[in-house]
Amino acid sequence: MRGAGVAELDIVVNDMTNVLSHRGPDDQGIWIDEKAGIALGHRRLSIIDLSEQGHQPMQSDCGRFVTVFNGEIYNFKELGALLKRAGHSFRGHSDTEVLLAAVVEWGVKKAIQRFNGMFAIAIWDRHERQLHLASDRMGEKPLYYGWAGDVFLFGSELKALRAYRNFQPVINRDALALYFRYRYVPAPYSIYQGIHKLVPGSIIIISPDKQGSLPDPEPYWSLQDVVENGIAQPDAHSETDTINNFEKILADAIEMRMVSDVPLGAFLSGGIDSSLIVALMQSRSDRPVKTFSIGFNEAEYDEAVYAKAVARHIGTEHTELYVTAQQAMDVIPALPQIYDEPFADCSQIPTYLLATMARKNVTVSLSGDGGDELFAGYWRHFMAMRIWDNAQHFPNVLRLLSGSMITSLSPASWDKLRIAIDWMLPAKLRNFPVGDRAYKLAGIIKSEDEQALYRELVSDWHNCSDLVIGAREAQTGVVYGASSLKAEDFRVQMMFLDAVNYLPGDILTKVDRATMACSLEARVPFLDPNVIAFAWGVPMEMKVRNGQGKWLLRQLLSRYVPESLFNRPKMGFGVPVGNWLRGPLRGWAEDLLDKQKLDEQGLLNSEMVRQLWHEHLSGRRNWQNQLWNVLMFQAWQTNWMK
Repeated sequence: MRGAGVAELDIVVNDMTNVLSHRGPDDQGIWIDEKAGIALGHRRLSIIDLSEQGHQPMQSDCGRFVTVFNGEIYNFKELGALLKRAGHSFRGHSDTEVLLAAVVEWGVKKAIQRFNGMFAIAIWDRHERQLHLASDRMGEKPLYYGWAGDVFLFGSELKALRAYRNFQPVINRDALALYFRYRYVPAPYSIYQGIHKLVPGSIIIISPDKQGSLPDPEPYWSLQDVVENGIAQPDAHSETDTINNFEKILADAIEMRMVSDVPLGAFLSGGIDSSLIVALMQSRSDRPVKTFSIGFNEAEYDEAVYAKAVARHIGTEHTELYVTAQQAMDVIPALPQIYDEPFADCSQIPTYLLATMARKNVTVSLSGDGGDELFAGYWRHFMAMRIWDNAQHFPNVLRLLSGSMITSLSPASWDKLRIAIDWMLPAKLRNFPVGDRAYKLAGIIKSEDEQALYRELVSDWHNCSDLVIGAREAQTGVVYGASSLKAEDFRVQMMFLDAVNYLPGDILTKVDRATMACSLEARVPFLDPNVIAFAWGVPMEMKVRNGQGKWLLRQLLSRYVPESLFNRPKMGFGVPVGNWLRGPLRGWAEDLLDKQKLDEQGLLNSEMVRQLWHEHLSGRRNWQNQLWNVLMFQAWQTNWMK
């Protein structure tokens, strides 16, 4: 802020950091260089070195660099030992001190390349008068940035940028169209024009003297390179040796993430990924690990019974909470404030409830996220590709005809047919809603090519440019990102696309906002760079086997937990939103979907929205995903665009 005095800079940064107090309730700090017009603010959640020696903003011993950063550098002890041998000394034992010494010793880019962690980092170089912003490799920690007039702003959440008094929020309709397709706004876009997300694994350098200029972020790490290296040099060990190597690499990643000066635990759903993380945690702990799960009375959404069985077998100190539908629905009004950008993965509700419960006992919790993307855990990685491969044996015209025949019946009619033959089906297939799956099958077999297939599988709204008035859907790496990937197996391409888009845009966003909203830090061992490099070198036949994904994870977990406790269909982590919209949430939804309101706002095609709403209420179709996208946008707009 050129020409601004210390008092004005202090007010601006105070306003911005105060709205982020949930991310750092333990301490706050501001550093100002009036001459340069630079002010850095920080809110601290104290995890490592709880003393004043860990206070941020922090300045390097030489005085050249000043930093604020959110997250953790897990290998800071190892790096600190190297830096001590190089002549550096440390007042405390925080990773922030190590970060600054590393930058002094190796430079910004080379230092960040050595960091094993999750982070959003800002470093002001007082000599070069440049601001460096850096994101971690996989996008665990968010970082938004952009110009507001002649002032450059950045922060961990959009609400920090909005706190600047001259911020003018304008909805980016092209990005909004992307949101409706994928239920999140993919990087580098944000919901606001002129404001960006820093893409994972990159650094952007801002020169305050170049007002309004936004250079392209520079990658310091490439997942595509990791994937292609894994393909070129696949793991050639025996199955037993590969499992042993995996156990050591993952255990090392977990042990690194168990370093904490505050109470630590883990989320435990009872699924393969979280159970494996907890099992390895417990094997390396001299006391019972604190584990947490959440349950629902609706059996089709409840995994708590499995989590409890796994916890009992492993020997953790387990806490579970069964919540009512009303308790879950009570979270909904807070969602626009928690996710201050439109976000519509309905598992955001149980994730927040789980985080809130865990925070009463711990300040850090490990999670099993990332296992699906690295080890082929999603239905599309194995079953969808099997269907697609089989469909290729038939002429295009026959595939199109078959798809049209499937969709000639409504999903409700398909469900009625399934009910009629329930008595002759295996128990696990009874009461299974087949209608919407039949339509998904039709979409698969009618796809023109593999790219179209993937787009079909990951899209909620397919005609989102028609839904958002005046939008031209922006091009994004969600599909096109695999075009240059050197991988013949399209399953590898799908997993890569999931890892660079769905994982940071949906999964990690959901977990970060839900946990940080209650001042809980989530750590993700599967996203350790050594685990990532190992995973992409594992041959596909050790990921997908016998019609199931995550074969390697299953083999390792079976060393700690009987297969009977985890060998079951994937349930996900959802809530019965579709039923709620026809029942207790109907009034709330009706108000947000009011045609007059939609027309006055001028953003969405009200006829399209109302048609889906009526079809959903009638029971002819289950449009819960599409409607939840609209409702979360409408709720966000009501909260933020007043």
